[in-house]
Amino acid sequence: MIEWAAPTRRPFLRQPVALTALAWLALIALGAWLAPLLAPADPQAADPVRALLPPGPGGVLGADFLGRDVLARLLWGGRWTLEMGALAVAVAVGLGLPVGLAAGSLGGRTDAALMRLVDALLAFPGLLLAMAAVAVLGTGLVSVAAAVGLAAASPYARLTRSAAVEVRGQPYVEAARTVGCSAWRIALRYVLPNAAPSLIAFAATQLGWVLLNGAALNFLGLGAPPGTPEWGAMLAAGRGYLRDAPWASVFPGLALALTVLAANLVGDGLQEAMRPQ
Repeated sequence: MIEWAAPTRRPFLRQPVALTALAWLALIALGAWLAPLLAPADPQAADPVRALLPPGPGGVLGADFLGRDVLARLLWGGRWTLEMGALAVAVAVGLGLPVGLAAGSLGGRTDAALMRLVDALLAFPGLLLAMAAVAVLGTGLVSVAAAVGLAAASPYARLTRSAAVEVRGQPYVEAARTVGCSAWRIALRYVLPNAAPSLIAFAATQLGWVLLNGAALNFLGLGAPPGTPEWGAMLAAGRGYLRDAPWASVFPGLALALTVLAANLVGDGLQEAMRPQ
């Protein structure tokens, strides 16, 4: 008879793929933070003489159809994109965590009512829900982050509820209930700390999802104001020049793809590092 060994926990520092992904995220964040020092030119300064300039001595990554430096716009666009992603994840956690924790910890009618609301939101595609929210809130960094975070809150609430239900049946939770602890004390003191590993890993994975949705909104012209250096908006602006100047779209697309991949790999690494024994 073959016996399969149970999966064991791997420390995060012993996962080279996850560490490489984390290093990429740190590099992107550092480049965005130091954009005022590292950017070779004003990201919004148009120069018709340099229009569609290919990568080379005149510009490391070339110039777009208005002569704006692609490297400068990438660095400043990373600031806009990462700030939007961080705010969106904070909104998703801030909305989804209390709802899921209340549903999973209280149970009964509260659980049924909250989960039906979550199910109703999950019935809409995330991007469509974000577009509707942007239509109400308007454009801008905060509005896009709130819209994308609202769309991401329902999956987070569902996961939080599942983790809370799993922990709620443990003997130590029953003991706390027996000695008279309130439902919210049990939720905050016992349920939430034990459910935290999976919630943290999922929040890291959600970063990639919100970056994609935020870039999609900007690609459609519903996010950043016109001319703002943002990766999704750069993709939209350069798509009409793919034959003559592919670098105007390839570089922001590559930066976005690698950042989303890195966020997912970091989330997988955290999940493996925090796996229960």
